[in-house]
Amino acid sequence: MDEQPIIIDATNLILGRLASYVAKKILQGNHVLVINVEKAIISGKKSSATKKAKARLKTRTLGSLEKSPKHPKRPDTIFRRVVRGMLPWKKPKGKEAYKRLKVFIGVPEELKDKPAISIKEASASKLRCPYISLEDFAKELGWVK
Repeated sequence: MDEQPIIIDATNLILGRLASYVAKKILQGNHVLVINVEKAIISGKKSSATKKAKARLKTRTLGSLEKSPKHPKRPDTIFRRVVRGMLPWKKPKGKEAYKRLKVFIGVPEELKDKPAISIKEASASKLRCPYISLEDFAKELGWVK
């Protein structure tokens, strides 16, 4: 696969729809780079989204910390985890596909001059309900930029 990677700008795109598009592309064998992931949005009320996530953060184990579940708090790791949930993770093809995904907060220097696409199906332009950006969501969970 010497093809060029697909570069996607996540600005004002709905998180779940973007993640399903990315999961499909990496399962097909494409390399996908997602930039500006902190500007993706989660539809729904801010209070309900953060309430569910904070309840999940309280999950722990009485044993060692190595055995406890790892909960992402950074926007890029949250997005990677969402995509991972859409892959057949326990099969080798799912793990190989997951390695073809790279997620960035902002735009890295090596990708500044390359064109990025935006997915029309994941656009939040027609969204009429309240929403929260992934950056604000991560800050609610305790992420410090």
